[in-house]
Order: sequence, then C-alpha cells, then structure tokens
Amino acid sequence: MHLIVAAFVGLLFGIGLIVSGMTDPARVIGFLDLAGAWNPSLALVMAGAIAIGAVAFRVAGARTDSLLGHPMRLPAASAIDRRLVLGSLVFGAGWGLAGFCPGPALASLAAGSVKPLIFTAAMVAGMGVFELFERLAARRSQAA
Repeated sequence: MHLIVAAFVGLLFGIGLIVSGMTDPARVIGFLDLAGAWNPSLALVMAGAIAIGAVAFRVAGARTDSLLGHPMRLPAASAIDRRLVLGSLVFGAGWGLAGFCPGPALASLAAGSVKPLIFTAAMVAGMGVFELFERLAARRSQAA
C-alpha cells in the first residue's frame, strides 16, 4: 500500500511540475533572470506551492502519525548555519545554471532528452561527494 501511495504522489508531483512549466529550463532561467528579460510566470506557481506547503506543515505539525500510520518526523533544526547557507548557494547556482532543480530534472527524464540526464548524473555525483565528505568528517571526529 505504501508503494502505491508513494508512486501516486510522485506521479502527481511530476505532473504538477510538467503542467506548471517547472521542467522547462528556459522558463525557469527566465524567471531567475531578474536583471534581464525577467519572466514572472513561475511566481504564481511558487506562491501556490508556498501556500500549500504552509498549510501542509501546519497540519503535519499537529499530528503525531502520518496518514499511513508512520511516526511524523518533521525537521527539528531551525538554525541558519554555514552548512545551510553553503548548501543553499550551491543549490541556487546549480538551479540558475542548468534551469533544473531535482524534482523537475527527474520529471524531465521521462521526456528522454539529454539535458535532464546530465543534470541528474551531476546531482547524483554531487550527492556522492557530499556523502564522502560527511563520512571523512565523521571519522576525523571519532579519531579526535
């Protein structure tokens, strides 16, 4: 049952990304190009996502279990630290350069074009490098 729900939610999310135009790198880059030919059309998509997310997090915060019966686990960290800022900068730079963020890149893989495939490969490689650094840092802290 969980796999069916996860597949349905993932499919619904992917369709939403495609319908909203988030899978079109030119449109996304046009939205991010504030100093050039700015395309504000994605602002409505983002405002809608923020509104829905705010309600969803409010409802989730009031629950102890998910709708499928799993314990509710919401992020507990609220500090803005160096890791968060650096990660945000890397994420934003990748989004601005490629026009993809992870969700739209994965949804775009279904189209069979090369750009989302290259982005996804680079994203997975970056995740691997991050994991490698995390493990090295954990070993250093255990050794000290």
